[in-house]
Amino acid sequence: MNINPILQERSNNCCELCKSDSTLHFYKLPPSQNQTVDNSVLICKNCLDQIEGVKPLDANHWRCLNDSMWSEFQPVQILSWRMLNRLKSEGWPQDLLDMMYLDDQALAFAKSAGDAEDESTKIVHKDVNGVILEAGDSVVLIKDLKVKGSSIVAKQGTAVRNIKLDPDNETYIEGKVDGQHIVIITQYVKKV
Repeated sequence: MNINPILQERSNNCCELCKSDSTLHFYKLPPSQNQTVDNSVLICKNCLDQIEGVKPLDANHWRCLNDSMWSEFQPVQILSWRMLNRLKSEGWPQDLLDMMYLDDQALAFAKSAGDAEDESTKIVHKDVNGVILEAGDSVVLIKDLKVKGSSIVAKQGTAVRNIKLDPDNETYIEGKVDGQHIVIITQYVKKV
């Protein structure tokens, strides 16, 4: 089913956040797998670039959320909530968040992207050079490492693909070396 005409009609061919009618894009709310009417919005290029971090956030542009947060469509409400949380340090977004209501299911989905997390408590995994690591990245060992509990020595230069991040400790990642699943300390890896 093609949802594009439904979104265009729902939005009246305007950005569902700022009401701009130039260069519109269909945006699927992460972490959704499939694009549906219930997890997608029609937004302009300016909003899209700021949401995806291509451009820095312009707090004045996002004053449009004062209107879009009251949309009758839940995906628009969720995206408004996420953006207000990203801008909380500005002061005024907190007032809007205090007025906003999402049911429990919508709030859980809105929080699933991590926009509400306090940056100071968010766990960020970094390699030896300070480059941020994400799940699925590939890294290279920068020194020989003895693997505890086995006779294996993971050699310097060994590539570890499709790493997993420890959700509780920013210094640990997991990956396979020589077919064995191991935990590696981030100070001994470099992102490829």
